[in-house]
Amino acid sequence: MLLDVAERPGPVRMMDDDDVRILRRLRLVEGPTGLGDPDAGAVAVVVDVETTGFDPVEDAVIELALRRVRHDDDGVITRVGRLYSWREDPGRPIPPDVSRLTGLQDADVAGCHIDVPLATRLLSDADMVLAHNAAFDIRFVERRLPGMGRPVWACSMAEVDWPGHGFDGRKLGHLLAQCGWFHDAHSAGADVDAVIALMRHTMPDGRPALAHLVESAAEDVWRVRAVGARISLKDHLKRRGYSWNPDDRVWQRCIAERDREAECIWLRERIYHSAVNPFGGEPQWDRLVRGRRYE
Repeated sequence: MLLDVAERPGPVRMMDDDDVRILRRLRLVEGPTGLGDPDAGAVAVVVDVETTGFDPVEDAVIELALRRVRHDDDGVITRVGRLYSWREDPGRPIPPDVSRLTGLQDADVAGCHIDVPLATRLLSDADMVLAHNAAFDIRFVERRLPGMGRPVWACSMAEVDWPGHGFDGRKLGHLLAQCGWFHDAHSAGADVDAVIALMRHTMPDGRPALAHLVESAAEDVWRVRAVGARISLKDHLKRRGYSWNPDDRVWQRCIAERDREAECIWLRERIYHSAVNPFGGEPQWDRLVRGRRYE
């Protein structure tokens, strides 16, 4: 019998050896988790896609997976729904680098189609749609399923302060390994289950990671762009959490309302001070709509 993910410990030392850890294969069990009321609370849908590329206009979805989960007000997942997974024929050859990454060959998707009505229904009536790197998934999912409307999206990669809670990095597989698990990375269904396992993980403050994500997703958030920042300051911006937007050719990041004043001070002293930027300038701030900040 497979044990529920919550019943197994995290990284385990072998024979009290600090140099050895065991990673267990992640196997998520469908049904009530044994925590809280499995029929009460909010519904979240965890979703993941595999695609032929990065452009939602030019490229196509070749795999879509999702699971619905129910959670209480404390972020405790009380029920795990069934896994839905579809492959889809893009109508053209899958690029070799995508096949190497996902393991999907042309023959694996030939003649396959997503059940659009079912997928749309499962996503559209949820309280929240959750993905790891939602900025990528939202563009493909909403384009492929236009009938789902404009649901509330949240991002398990960006909206949990993993480094602040002692984790190294934000990549899904790396985070999962730090919790004591491994999975078949770059399979949409396996990645969905990995996100759910992360959301159930108990953080150092005793609360599940999902509680932190829900709080973060409810906050007012700003996107700040370091317009006119000198190229010599890129390493400072990267260490601060800024990422390069190649379309607009600017370094940017998202900032919670509570952190805005501190970010203004940092930018003024490190990026726009006359000693480092004699040409002046100032950052651009854009308020993001709650639940739609990844559009």
